[in-house]
Amino acid sequence: MASRGGNRSRLLLVLLLVSSLFLITLDLRGVNLVSGIRNGVSTVISPVENLFSKLFSPVGNFASDVRNFRQSKKQVTELNKQIDLLKNKQVLDEDMVNQLSQLRNVLDLAGRGGYKVVAARVINRGSAATFKKTVTIDVGSRSGVTKNMTVISESGLVGVVKSVTSNSSIVLLMSDPTFKVGVRIAGTQSIGVLSGKGGSTYLLELLDATGEIKIGDALVARGSADNRPFVPGVPVGVVTTVQSNSSSITQNADVESITNLEKISVVAVVIAAAKGDPRDSLIPKPQPTQTVYVTPTPTPSPGD
Repeated sequence: MASRGGNRSRLLLVLLLVSSLFLITLDLRGVNLVSGIRNGVSTVISPVENLFSKLFSPVGNFASDVRNFRQSKKQVTELNKQIDLLKNKQVLDEDMVNQLSQLRNVLDLAGRGGYKVVAARVINRGSAATFKKTVTIDVGSRSGVTKNMTVISESGLVGVVKSVTSNSSIVLLMSDPTFKVGVRIAGTQSIGVLSGKGGSTYLLELLDATGEIKIGDALVARGSADNRPFVPGVPVGVVTTVQSNSSSITQNADVESITNLEKISVVAVVIAAAKGDPRDSLIPKPQPTQTVYVTPTPTPSPGD
């Protein structure tokens, strides 16, 4: 049933786009159409055309000027309206809704962090040169992307740009065994290095001899000189296991990435960092625990 619904959505979108192109062609040839029909089709197709042009022609143009939270918030609000509109018209399938949701959230994160970004789609996954864990994205030097720029998702760090062409870039994922990033434990000044291990877990080596690692500690990127390759304040991961070893000079811990690298389809390349360090402001706030009260059912007495 879901597949059939998705096919209907795609068919409707194709029909709308074909109808729009047909009307435009006739108008260009000087054929007068009934204004009501033209206006009706235009009303339906307009939000589709606007959203798709913003998202895919290219994505970078849509988000190339995210300079502050106010501007980003305005774009996010507009995206929400258009997504709701297209959902109501049953034009979008589940995959497209997911991409739009990721785009909205990554713009929100960039806006709160004060990052100037270029948004992009993941168009390929695979190895490149000596790197094992990479993705290819659909923006490059024409959109202002250069080597050694931070790449983020809707949740936090994804990786770093390693090579660039005019219209695409290869991103080294943080899960790659060669990947290392300087991090800080949120809420403290304790610093360390996070290394990829080729899978879904990461190794944290604490460099602060007086510091302490605890399960649940959130990690953020420290930032690099001139913000290359890493800008400060990007959420990185959460400590899941502390490795206790009295003979070791440094403290180690296992970390789970804050970004699910297997499910990302929309990312953003940070073109310029914020004027100030966002510090811990981008770490996701824990959801409040809801207390559920259960009223016990009275046990009937033997006499009842």
